[in-house]
Amino acid sequence: MPPGVTLRDLPHMSKTRIVVKSVIVAVLLAVGAFLWLRPSETADELGATADAVAVSSPVDALAWLAGCWKHEEPGFRRDEQWMRPSGGTMIGMSRSVAEERTVEHEYLRIEVRGERLAYVANPSGQAEAVFLQAEITDRMVAFEAPGHDFPQRIVYERMSPRSILAWIEGDVDGVSRVVEFPMTAARCP
Repeated sequence: MPPGVTLRDLPHMSKTRIVVKSVIVAVLLAVGAFLWLRPSETADELGATADAVAVSSPVDALAWLAGCWKHEEPGFRRDEQWMRPSGGTMIGMSRSVAEERTVEHEYLRIEVRGERLAYVANPSGQAEAVFLQAEITDRMVAFEAPGHDFPQRIVYERMSPRSILAWIEGDVDGVSRVVEFPMTAARCP
């Protein structure tokens, strides 16, 4: 029954008028549900591609990383969220859940230090680590901290507007190790 219409009003309304009001209400509810349930917009969907964005800070070149991302495999999920560049920084966070329990979390930021970007990580249970920009293109950024235990390198690569591949790499006891996190765009909480 359309909003504002009571049972007393029904005999005085034509069937057509009742149907029209009911259809309008149904359409509005469907549109609202669609907007609420759809995945968050990525920078590309908002019309801001890395090429089209006026770069006022080196951090702005990473606008494609902004948004919410997820990596899932059986029994494990990693969620990562990055705010859009603003004020010369990007602020991020991640959470890893295994068997329905948070096993690690991390607070992140990307900022300018000297002439390069810096990836500053504050992982759960560990000291802050700073990785400096080693490489950057319009689709990829790599940060390195050669003296760090593991990883020594953190890389993000945009595969499409709705997917990225992140990976960490380095040596552990003289053995080279790479851990990949393919991620897809997710609805932000």
